[in-house]
Amino acid sequence: MKMQSHTAAPAIDRLGSRLAARLDEDMPELSYDLTERLRASRMQALAVKKPETVKVLAQEMSLSAGQAALKWGGEGDNLWSRVASLLPLIALIVGLMVIQSIQSENSALEIAEVDSALLIDDLPPNAYTDPGFLQFLKTQQSEPTEIR
Repeated sequence: MKMQSHTAAPAIDRLGSRLAARLDEDMPELSYDLTERLRASRMQALAVKKPETVKVLAQEMSLSAGQAALKWGGEGDNLWSRVASLLPLIALIVGLMVIQSIQSENSALEIAEVDSALLIDDLPPNAYTDPGFLQFLKTQQSEPTEIR
């Protein structure tokens, strides 16, 4: 038995549609026995109908060292689909840059607080290098001051 190519499938579908239309035209003239046999044959044909093939978007798959990778391809292979696939990466990079900017600004503000306390206070600069003193400064700033 010969294998049919994918290019012959539309021609076979058209032939089947014309045959079904012709049978539908002659339907009123057919006997009940014949219409039941045709209905049973249609049910059998639908039961053994081959599943439709799914279009594959990736045209190639490469296997290397136990890893698989799909390559660009398929019907949607145009500039817009490539740009759309890069949008999440661009959003991630922009988000990381914003986070880095905020972190550096917060760090600069903390350093400015220590510098301003150093310039205003009467303590020697060596006191600010002590980790315990920095913790003391942070707790003093967070506690409410009493009104005298």
